[in-house]
Amino acid sequence: MPTFRGVALFFMLGTFVAVCPANAQSTHPNLVIILADDQGWGDLSIEGNTNLKTPRIDSLAEHGVSFDRFYVCPVCAPTRAEFLTGRYHTRCGVMGVSKGAERLNLDETTLGDVFKRAGYATGIFGKWHNGTQYPYHPNGRGFDEFYGFASGHWGNYFDPILEHNGRLVRGTGFITDDLTSHALQFISENRSQPFLCYLAYNTPHSPYQVPDEFYERFANADLPMRNRDPDKEELDKTRAALAMVENIDWNVGRVLDHLEALGLDNNTIVVYFSDNGPNSWRWNGDMKGRKGSTDEGGVRVPFFIRWPGNIAEGGTVTHIAGAIDILPTLADLAGVGLEIPKPLDGKSLTPLIANPRAPWEDRMIFSHWSGRVSVRTPQYRLDHTGRLFDMLADPAQRVDVTDVHPRAAARLAKAVEQWKREAMPASRADARPFPIGYVEFPLTVLPARDGVPHGNIQRSERAPNCSFFTNWTSPDDRMTWDVDVMEAGIYDVTVYYTCASGNEGVALQMTLGDSSVHGTVTEIHDPPLYGMENDRVQRGTESYVKDFKPFRLGRMTLAAGLGTLTLRATNIPGQAAIDMRAVTLRLVDSAS
Repeated sequence: MPTFRGVALFFMLGTFVAVCPANAQSTHPNLVIILADDQGWGDLSIEGNTNLKTPRIDSLAEHGVSFDRFYVCPVCAPTRAEFLTGRYHTRCGVMGVSKGAERLNLDETTLGDVFKRAGYATGIFGKWHNGTQYPYHPNGRGFDEFYGFASGHWGNYFDPILEHNGRLVRGTGFITDDLTSHALQFISENRSQPFLCYLAYNTPHSPYQVPDEFYERFANADLPMRNRDPDKEELDKTRAALAMVENIDWNVGRVLDHLEALGLDNNTIVVYFSDNGPNSWRWNGDMKGRKGSTDEGGVRVPFFIRWPGNIAEGGTVTHIAGAIDILPTLADLAGVGLEIPKPLDGKSLTPLIANPRAPWEDRMIFSHWSGRVSVRTPQYRLDHTGRLFDMLADPAQRVDVTDVHPRAAARLAKAVEQWKREAMPASRADARPFPIGYVEFPLTVLPARDGVPHGNIQRSERAPNCSFFTNWTSPDDRMTWDVDVMEAGIYDVTVYYTCASGNEGVALQMTLGDSSVHGTVTEIHDPPLYGMENDRVQRGTESYVKDFKPFRLGRMTLAAGLGTLTLRATNIPGQAAIDMRAVTLRLVDSAS
């Protein structure tokens, strides 16, 4: 009978029962959860890819349990929502990746909430992507410590501007290395108590930037393993992405070595997975689709879990599972009560971790993105067009077997329609305002990503997440944010800007309801764009970045309630006004 630290597993009449033995430890196990961004199932040597070497990530599977058919969402923010809540992202308000659509509804209970209530020190290091403004912010979702960025992607990976618990800071070195260093510090500081360390890497997501020591091996490499459609593959992207994965592997090794050095490895559960399929066409086990697709290649990712001395080594689970299962599984393993008022879509995988061959009830896992829904069973996938594929006989999804198995196709099509009725919101329109003003978290950041440009104003690039507003040429132009002032009071308003020579003297006005504030930009600040010098591949839709300067516009007295925050330029003496990255409002005096 396998025994977990503090929990013995008994299987009686097919029912899993958790029993605390007499010699159970008084403390819960630590948790380290490592999430890669845009790494495909095939981007690991343990999955058979000889193009790269990932010995430290592979070791998690070799010394733990690997789930061979593990499913997430086609894109970033929805996967994070499902992992954090144990519920399908469509139930949680996360219907997009930017402009506020990535926000996790405030009535959802998160992994951070669950483990913080259980007495854990909780920290996230990296990419959050489930809301920027408090209480959508990670510090409002159960995480005591946050170092990273809340957006969906970042424009530069070397010495980047990041955030530490609501305060802007400058990172040190390559972002993945820097995030790992802060996670190691968090582990050291909390080694005497249970901790939850969520290490949310933002690589190999583009832009394709990676230190020389990792890229040199791939710069001119002739990669023998190619995508199933080799004409689609861009080898420069493949080389850069694999170099970034090898950098992740090195950093995973740093984490594992640190746990061992502190004597924590035997009391720490380590989880590793990715948030969606690969972000370019490259080898992925002959699967169909990539990031953004609801086919197998877009949603099947590696999932490894290790707990030395408590989880048997080298087990492989072939039953289907997914991101929705992570929260109930970790709570179960750690002996932590869930106490979640909403029903979960996921289930604890603990019986399979204890015995990968354990009997397991057939289930369906649904994949959704942008209105497209597919469903996976242990044998079949029904794609978003209604075509059926036998994934055991044809894992590459090359042969439509709808006519061969019409009953299975009809059953799954019916299940998809029922899931849409139950799990999809009635409307995809997002009417949620951006909250402003909490005494416990007085600073609110309203980035250009969340704003709406009017008139001539444009984003610096098509992808909003790391963009800024530019081409502000007329007093009729404006930018707006729909907001909800939670705390009436006095707010300091700051605009993060750049201003070219000849454009100084721009008069700005911000209004909300009956309140307004005015200021004139008199200081030229025109730094160059940067980021391109670090790119291994010319970027597509991510904006280059600039160092924006804070300009204190003044103070506004705001009443509580809904409204539209508007920023205008009432006078533009030069050719254009300013470029604008973000507006911040800091509550300095509450009216209550």
